[in-house]
Amino acid sequence: QLQLVESGGGLVQPGGSLRLSCAASGYTLNRYAIGWFRQAPGKEQEGIACVGSYGGATTYADSVKGRFTISRDNAKNTVYLQLNSLEPEDTGMYYCAAELGGSYCGTLDAWGQGTLVTVSS
Repeated sequence: QLQLVESGGGLVQPGGSLRLSCAASGYTLNRYAIGWFRQAPGKEQEGIACVGSYGGATTYADSVKGRFTISRDNAKNTVYLQLNSLEPEDTGMYYCAAELGGSYCGTLDAWGQGTLVTVSS
């Protein structure tokens, strides 16, 4: 069973940056569409970025477009989410999830445990 592990969260000041990682062992992540989702306190979960399987296209929520970038490093079997120009509203738990052979992160097969991002001065 695919298991995903997120890392890279932390406390950062407004305007700062973080890079989140989503890694797996025993499974080739390039076979999966990988999405990043977040849940802010008191709010519903929001899908914020997705990269399709086998070098597929990337898509972003309007709330993060131009500030966040999703990318793959197939040699490291890891998907990254670069967070720039962070705002307090970006605070939340960030999760990665995988869809085997997918393109748009629709029907997700596995989820990580999440990594906490806190944007505060």
